Amino acid sequence: MTEVLRVESINRSFGDRQVLRDVSFDVTAGRMTGFVGGNGAGKTTTMRIILGVLAPDSGEVRWQGAPLTRQRRQRFGYMPEERGLYPKMSAREQLVYFGRLHGLSREAAQRNTADLLDRMGIAERANDQLETLSLGNQQRVQIAAALVHDPDVLVLDEPFSGLDPLAVDTVLTVLRERTARGVPVLFSSHQLDVVERLCDDLVIISDGVIRAAGSREGLRSAYALPRYELRVDGDAGWLRDQPGVTLVDLDGAHAVFDLATGADDQQVLRAALARGPVRAFGPVAPSLVEIFREVNQ
Repeated sequence: MTEVLRVESINRSFGDRQVLRDVSFDVTAGRMTGFVGGNGAGKTTTMRIILGVLAPDSGEVRWQGAPLTRQRRQRFGYMPEERGLYPKMSAREQLVYFGRLHGLSREAAQRNTADLLDRMGIAERANDQLETLSLGNQQRVQIAAALVHDPDVLVLDEPFSGLDPLAVDTVLTVLRERTARGVPVLFSSHQLDVVERLCDDLVIISDGVIRAAGSREGLRSAYALPRYELRVDGDAGWLRDQPGVTLVDLDGAHAVFDLATGADDQQVLRAALARGPVRAFGPVAPSLVEIFREVNQ
């Protein structure tokens, strides 16, 4: 994997309140990095420092090994959590305007705008004033505004807020096209189920401190519990009597259970096979919610 954007040892305080403490993580080319944490965890402050809206007290943001400059930041696409569009302008006018602000010719801005409105599924509302659109469609326009100038990096603060599942899929398709071209995407979200489905890499922040960072599968492996799933033809209630087994969930032929330290998973499998066919058996990877709870204990 190729590191493109690196946040290095960032500290930031507001008055006597330190909101970021030695924050460090990488955003990799062609991958979607989910940035998760509760309210006040430090996500938006970190993103604003990456964009140069705020300055860190110490530390730096680097791009391809060198300090990030103002000129390079102009090639970033940023979507703030608070909508920053003009309610009296049409969707088309706004996107062309933002494209022109980023240096596109009028023709290029119009071409990119038409393509994005179509890809986002709102071409038929192109000439409608923003204030007349639903909140979900306003969010699609906001995301398109971050994309209209073909940025080298995308930094999106709560991009999926207010979107229904179909709209999330539409936006994801557009973002995946960008990552396929090598564009790194950093996005924050409170919706852990959405992050788990979308991200390639994950950064968890709490109280201004990075609690965990890495690939989605790497973190699942690192924080894996001694938890297993079993599916048989008959009732799996006999697991209650197995040494070292603690049932987590039992639904007839399907069971999820934890194993005590030193207990043998193969012994459980042999016991299941002695009772009949085994349709499924294996470890259960922890969910993002479980990892989030673990690192914030």
